[in-house]
Amino acid sequence: MLDIQFIRDNAELVKEKSKQKGIEVDIDKLLELDETRRKLIGEVEDLRAKRNELSGDKKPSDEQIAKGKELKEKISKLEEELKKAEQFSETLKDIPNIFPDDTPLGGEEANKVEKSWGEPSKDKTIGHLEWGEKQGLIDFERGAKVAGNKFYYLKGQLVEIELALLQFALEISKKHSFTPMAVPHLVNTKVMSGTGFLPRGEEKQIYKIEGEDLNLIATSEISITGYHADEIIKGLPILYAGISPAYRSEAGAYGKHSKGLYRVHQFNKVELYVFCESSDSEKWHKKLLEIEEEICQALKIPYQVVRIAAGDLGAPAYKKYDIEYWSPAEQAFRELMSCSNVTDYQARRLNIRYKNKDGLNELVHTLNATATATSRMLIALIENFQCKNDELEVPEVLKPYLSRNNQ
Repeated sequence: MLDIQFIRDNAELVKEKSKQKGIEVDIDKLLELDETRRKLIGEVEDLRAKRNELSGDKKPSDEQIAKGKELKEKISKLEEELKKAEQFSETLKDIPNIFPDDTPLGGEEANKVEKSWGEPSKDKTIGHLEWGEKQGLIDFERGAKVAGNKFYYLKGQLVEIELALLQFALEISKKHSFTPMAVPHLVNTKVMSGTGFLPRGEEKQIYKIEGEDLNLIATSEISITGYHADEIIKGLPILYAGISPAYRSEAGAYGKHSKGLYRVHQFNKVELYVFCESSDSEKWHKKLLEIEEEICQALKIPYQVVRIAAGDLGAPAYKKYDIEYWSPAEQAFRELMSCSNVTDYQARRLNIRYKNKDGLNELVHTLNATATATSRMLIALIENFQCKNDELEVPEVLKPYLSRNNQ
């Protein structure tokens, strides 16, 4: 959520940035509600002060008693109007974060490749789904029978490799001083909304639990953000590596690249998360991207780093990079990891603060990055490390986590 004073002072900028993100907002309506709300608050406070003056007398006159009742009725009426004006808060939550001026403008097609690593193979391999079904290691048919489309079973070697990926990602995280954290898989709506994960319309991602104020998380980022809600935290930066399943409805996300493990309703993930001072968030964004690259290079997966354009950022992100792996099966790059600086957008919504050097409370900045999302990482490994005999050449860094038979 943006600071309302920032919006007041930069209304045209916020309008333009929102438009460039492709998010429809009515800044004029917001400012109108803001003005009405501030006026009503002032009037209510003025009337309360007058009423308090009257009630200060130990023996009020009949005239004072009558005046007090009149003030009470006026206050009550204004408070009702104020409740209506409080839709301002919901309108404010709909305003997306801004973004730096050097962000590419446009949608996904405007995303800018900034770096490449590794040698993409020009030898076309079979797709991960065909390979997995042929090996009897991936089963979407039975997943659909039990839970519906886009649910699946993994078996045998792929289960061990998935667990190895999670352990390897945690080891890299710990090397960089991130504290491993197992998180709740369900959060209340306050936390879910506070992180910006309750968008409206067909792109919604969240499963809501019927009859409960609980939602399945789409990433451990959500639970970790809520961990310090309504706190003044000390000892920044605070670094967490959250491990959890991710549950996503993937509504509106079906297409030619969604087959198999690429877009599924459930997968396992290690997420890097940073709470830091506002002055350090750009530094930490670069650091998180370096860690993601370190993981890909250790696994020897060819990739490219992509700066995300304004129209592809989403509401919470101020600045974002994706890492895309090379798919020999498709002879194209596909998204593998993301890395976002959210600035104080989530912290303002969830009231997460720290004391700055002047002893004043200031909102923290939050950042997140993918250490591994096992569904897509398995695709990258299967397609890049197939052998002619259909076996998988497991990257050396994963072998310590595997049983001898699967090394």
